Amino acid sequence: MAGQNDDGAPSAPNSLLWGVLAAAVTGRADPVPQDRPWPTLLRWTRFVGIGRLPYGLVVNVAGIGLAIALAAGTNSLLATPQPARPGVHVDALVRLLASIAVTLPLALRDRHPLGAWRLSFVAMAVIPAGQWLTVPYLPAGTFAAIVCLYTVAVRCARDITIGVGLLSLAGVWVKDAQTAGGATVVLLLALVVGYAVRLRNTSRTQLAEQRRELVEQEKRHQAAEAVLTERQRIARELHDVVAHHMSMIAIQAEAAPYKVESVPDETRRDLSEIRATALDALTEMRRILGVLRSEDGAETAPQPSLERLDELVAHARGAGLTVSTRLSGDLAGLPPGVGLTAYRILQEALSNAMRHAPGSRVAVAAVREDGILRLGVVNGPPGGGHVPTPSPEGTGHGLMGMRERAAMLGGEVSARTTVDGGFAVNATLPVKARAAT
Repeated sequence: MAGQNDDGAPSAPNSLLWGVLAAAVTGRADPVPQDRPWPTLLRWTRFVGIGRLPYGLVVNVAGIGLAIALAAGTNSLLATPQPARPGVHVDALVRLLASIAVTLPLALRDRHPLGAWRLSFVAMAVIPAGQWLTVPYLPAGTFAAIVCLYTVAVRCARDITIGVGLLSLAGVWVKDAQTAGGATVVLLLALVVGYAVRLRNTSRTQLAEQRRELVEQEKRHQAAEAVLTERQRIARELHDVVAHHMSMIAIQAEAAPYKVESVPDETRRDLSEIRATALDALTEMRRILGVLRSEDGAETAPQPSLERLDELVAHARGAGLTVSTRLSGDLAGLPPGVGLTAYRILQEALSNAMRHAPGSRVAVAAVREDGILRLGVVNGPPGGGHVPTPSPEGTGHGLMGMRERAAMLGGEVSARTTVDGGFAVNATLPVKARAAT
């Protein structure tokens, strides 16, 4: 398409034309901030009472007051005969209208920066100040135009500011070429300073927004942590209260037939069914405890088991460990909870070996026999030239987590140092979880 670059962005000429059109007709300035703080250099005004008022109110009142004062001064200037212009007399109504036209932008520029600049531009263009005075512009109008240019650069987008600058420069060169050089410097200075202030304000706004986001994230994190803590508390209470009583029911139902010499077969079946129901309830409760202890309240992703032990060992070997494995029994047919617990125990033990004994030899064992899954991870001392990685401050809950996982299934975990300076972790997990009393 004509007028666009290869990447589809508007070309430079079209961008300039759009900026000029926006400056003259269609452009809009950024809205006035609701709660503008007082600038640092003006905060001393709090001691005289003015600084306690809203900054926007003070700015607008000051703009109106300055516009009235400059309008009165301009009217007085035009009413005074000029020695360099003998015989020139400006009608009273013309003086009043000209004075108002060149100073009114000062009262409008805070709420309507572009509208104030447009009014200033037209007033400076049509008022024949050079016929009344020795300069081509009314002094108050020059001041108002510079202030409006600065405000436009602070409150408008870059393209609009460029358009305002181009029109202003064209205006001063058309109006009076002899003074256009100095006027160009003054106009560019006002625009550059205003745009620099805009960039600084934008950076501050972005920084404040980032800080607000960080605060919100911290609040969300604290709320999530509180929920997880409460879940864990509930899980502990359920385990301490419900699990104990359900275990007692199962044990009593199993022992009851042996307390009486002759128990009817129907009663034995009922007691067996009570025991089975109690054990099923314990199993379901453990699942609930797992949900309560998880951060998200549910496990939505497929959970690993010993079917992925090869990946775990390959990762350890990739980290520099020399790993040997001894596997026995049906490890692929483990119940999901047992498989996940076994995987996490082996994962944590191998991670500890990689961290505390890099380059060492590690023996991994997983044996299933007689309804028991036995796990073992034994590592030697660090290999030659390897330095153990110290544990970060605040960590050290790996063994506690392994023991807790095993206890949830009625198993246990032991950990000890070896005679050669290594470390051994052993675990036993019942394939069919027993009730933990």
